[in-house]
Amino acid sequence: MGSKLLRGTFILTLGTILSKVIGLFYVIPFYQIVGKQGTELYAFSYVPYTIFISIATAGVPLAVSKFIAKYNALGEYAVGRKLFKSGLVVMLLTGVVSFVVMYSAAPMLAELAHPPKGQLGDVITVMRAVSFALIVVPIMSLIRGYFQGHQSMGPSAVSQVVEQIVRITFTLSGAYIVLKVLNGSIVSAVSVATFAAFVGAIGGLIVLLWYWYKRKPHLDKLLKQDKGTINISLKEIYKEILVYAAPFVFVGIANPLFQLIDVITFNRAMAEIGNVKQLAESAFGILNFESHKIVIIPVSLATAFSLTLVPSITKAFVENDRKNLNRQLNQTFQVLLYLTLPAAIGLSLLAEPIYTAFYEPDALGTQVLAAYAPVAILFSLYAVTAAILQGINEQRFTILSLLVGLLIKFSLNIPLIKLFETRGAVLATALGYMAAIVINIIVIKKFSSYPFRLVWRRGLLIVIFAGLMWAGTELVYKLLLLFLSPAKTGEAVLIIMVSAGVGAGIYFYLGLKSGLVDRLFGDRVDRVMRKLKLRT
Repeated sequence: MGSKLLRGTFILTLGTILSKVIGLFYVIPFYQIVGKQGTELYAFSYVPYTIFISIATAGVPLAVSKFIAKYNALGEYAVGRKLFKSGLVVMLLTGVVSFVVMYSAAPMLAELAHPPKGQLGDVITVMRAVSFALIVVPIMSLIRGYFQGHQSMGPSAVSQVVEQIVRITFTLSGAYIVLKVLNGSIVSAVSVATFAAFVGAIGGLIVLLWYWYKRKPHLDKLLKQDKGTINISLKEIYKEILVYAAPFVFVGIANPLFQLIDVITFNRAMAEIGNVKQLAESAFGILNFESHKIVIIPVSLATAFSLTLVPSITKAFVENDRKNLNRQLNQTFQVLLYLTLPAAIGLSLLAEPIYTAFYEPDALGTQVLAAYAPVAILFSLYAVTAAILQGINEQRFTILSLLVGLLIKFSLNIPLIKLFETRGAVLATALGYMAAIVINIIVIKKFSSYPFRLVWRRGLLIVIFAGLMWAGTELVYKLLLLFLSPAKTGEAVLIIMVSAGVGAGIYFYLGLKSGLVDRLFGDRVDRVMRKLKLRT
């Protein structure tokens, strides 16, 4: 059972990471097709959509899987089926209501964003195009949760990947055909690109329905073994689901809500300091779409990793196994720091060639990416500390920490933008996240009596290694700049490969020599090293 659960968790994590990676790298060709104006329009519409989709679905797969796993373990298979049947109707209604609300509210949401003069209608059109996806996604999240509750992670993983592939294929081909073949407008191209979320969701749903058709005989067999001793009403079922799902909703909408504050305040603040309209427009696209898409790459791994920790932390906490709980938390924080710190430093240091490789040479883009990259550490820490609070059953504090973080972001955003322009918005985000993380850590310490001593010690060691990696990478980068230009795409890619390769080599070597990698990843590293014949 344990190995099946581990295998399932690995499949689901791999599917999540793969779908995130696919969803991140499409921005390179997309930017080449629609340019700065297109990505800015895209960012205006996608932030509200992400909030709607998070409220409608975030936490549903996890809550449903937790609920079904619980009653399956008791042999009450009919309870899970009852939830599934009624849940399909509820999720369809949720989806339709979410769609109608977003479609109708598009003019109001567009006005909140303060788009440049004459572009209000364009933003409304693009927002309405993306809202169609809200009809399908909630049903899909329920089916994923149902499969996960039966320890079947494959359907969720495959449907996520298929959904992304279909969405991105439609986005790129649709935008290209509208602009290059039909000579259409940027607004039409971006509307097609955002409508792709609906097409992708249909693709993911078809995969899940196919799995349901294949697995139904097995699920019906389980239903025949039902003990039938528990009679639970739909009201009680949904009350339990809401309790499970609520914390995940707040974690899921944290990042989009921080971005929404930028959507509402950024252009207004830039206008107040007399910034040229065109600069304010391109700066918003750089902040909320172009840089954000790159910064979120290392965060994806941490987020996928954090969600797989909840069951093991919950088990240790419920069984009052302090030794195991402390070991789990030590491992979690150290692995998180070990993976995200070098990635954030590397992104910041190589901001110019990375921005060129993804998009085009841009001084402001380089500046914003260099300032934004370290915030990836905070995004990851927030996701993991929130997951730990869920594990120790103190998820109510995730709501408090998020609200405090958002209040700080909202209070400081306009003053800091006026002082530091685009980087001011990044600083306000960092300060908001820091406050939320500090609250989460205080709660973890208080309710789990967790001593942070080992994490501080190992954290310092990781910082030293990252510092040495930074020095080595910086030296190689400066040498390469003598004969390569980060403003040319091909040469920028070469600079990234060589510099990042040297940096990663230094960092991993120090981790191996000190024994830190073995302590963090155990036998897995040893097996890989033996296969590569680097160890005997």
